[in-house]
Amino acid sequence: MYMKRFFIFCTLLITAACTQQKQQEWFSEYGTLETGTPSQMQYGSDFGTPSDNFVGAPVHRMAVLLPLSGDSAAVGKSIRTSIETAVLQNAPQNLSVSFHDTLKEDGTAITDALSENPEIILGPVFSKDTQNLKSVKPENLPVLSFTSDASALGNGVMTMALMPTNSVEAIVKEMQNDGIKNILILAPQTKSGELMAGTALKASEIYNMPAVGIFFYKENDSESIKETIKKASMNDARTAANTKAREILSDILTKERLTAIEKSSLTLQLEKLSKMDTLGKVPYDAVLFLGNADDSKNLASFLRYYGVDSRAAKFYGTAMWEGSDIVNDFTMQGAKYAILPETSPEFSNLYEQVSGKQPNRLATFGYDAANMAIGMIYSPKSDAAYLLDPSGYIGTDGLFRLKPTGESERALRIVKISNNGELEIVRDAPSNFLTPVYNIEQHNIKPAKAKELETAGINPSDYIKIPQRLESKYRSKTFGANTNYNPATVTPITQNIVVLQPTTNDVIVSPDFQPVSLETVNRTFIDSIEIEE
Repeated sequence: MYMKRFFIFCTLLITAACTQQKQQEWFSEYGTLETGTPSQMQYGSDFGTPSDNFVGAPVHRMAVLLPLSGDSAAVGKSIRTSIETAVLQNAPQNLSVSFHDTLKEDGTAITDALSENPEIILGPVFSKDTQNLKSVKPENLPVLSFTSDASALGNGVMTMALMPTNSVEAIVKEMQNDGIKNILILAPQTKSGELMAGTALKASEIYNMPAVGIFFYKENDSESIKETIKKASMNDARTAANTKAREILSDILTKERLTAIEKSSLTLQLEKLSKMDTLGKVPYDAVLFLGNADDSKNLASFLRYYGVDSRAAKFYGTAMWEGSDIVNDFTMQGAKYAILPETSPEFSNLYEQVSGKQPNRLATFGYDAANMAIGMIYSPKSDAAYLLDPSGYIGTDGLFRLKPTGESERALRIVKISNNGELEIVRDAPSNFLTPVYNIEQHNIKPAKAKELETAGINPSDYIKIPQRLESKYRSKTFGANTNYNPATVTPITQNIVVLQPTTNDVIVSPDFQPVSLETVNRTFIDSIEIEE
């Protein structure tokens, strides 16, 4: 057993050493290619030529690395089904395809695949396997993997997966179209969450919408989500501001000599504030959720609980929400997010006939990867010219292309959750790359760190109207101000201060007048009753 492992180790070292020989980058011609109309790569495509099928034609080899056993077997098998479907449907007879299990106990999947001298490798799925393959494969051997980890890509290793940066930048661009001024970013405390937050931060700079706060939470942890939103909503500061405002109004009503009209105005303001727990607005008009649908619904519920609903700040999400039941959550009505186009119905029907199931996104990526590989092998173009065509391809999930960095660019559409729980298409996915779709490449993104809210705070005096002669006597401090607040970097959000007009029909003239007590609000029905500030 030990001798076998030693042999495998030596084989990997020898292969790695061979790849270190100085070679011309296999994608060096990429810069000379022009962007034009994307090529169709759909069901029924014919990649072969008659000469490819004659008896004795040279055999072309394709190797596939997938998890075909263990807990991830279902993932690997769904991709294998789509690859086999594409090969049976489109490949000439002289194409040999071999499958290798990356979860094989002896760990020989990569060396076994390389030993066949394939012209291209499809897979692996997981980042670690992809990095291992990248370190030992010949430099000019192209790989179409299914990982979204940019650090595992490059040197001929590409991915068919949707890069997280695509989804984030697409929705931030939509936020700019909506006229958003300042953004709050909410992300899970994970490596991918920090990376997506870094992307959102970069996108907010590109599209001129400052991210005034970045908050991280523990996934699937309601207590962590609650505490995160309590801070992000400025609940303590807004509660203190509300209490102080009521104290000021109460003190004036009980201690000062007032006209009947002044008493009426102050009393009405006090009554209104007594029906609320908080005062003032948050310093952002949009919330970007970077986690999964379940966590996002939980976050939105607590935002609403603490007085920040979709009317105070619009909600936005990413492709992480796709396939969830988020459309049925009334808290998320009006929210927008970026997702892939609908899967080609021709492929969906074909896949269902073969497997008895509807394809998931990995299956569609696998189908397109197989067709890309077949197209590359039988194309008169060089490998790079075919795979890295800047014009891109129309696959089962719409427009996409591969970059020399190994990253993919996939055109996304923007959808909105309507009031009746259905998805509305707000913006169709781009149909070509003649105009650049994205400005951000994932390998250039650094993970973001948490960032406290940049805010001037809440001053109760800005939200109440008291007699001018008393303003200097009843000044209030500001609550929740961030000392790092820089007005030059934050677009102010207009505060609509509504001053209740006095009415002589409701004047309180009793000398026994007692102001309304400062009781708290019962939140039992907060999810079904909206209280406007």
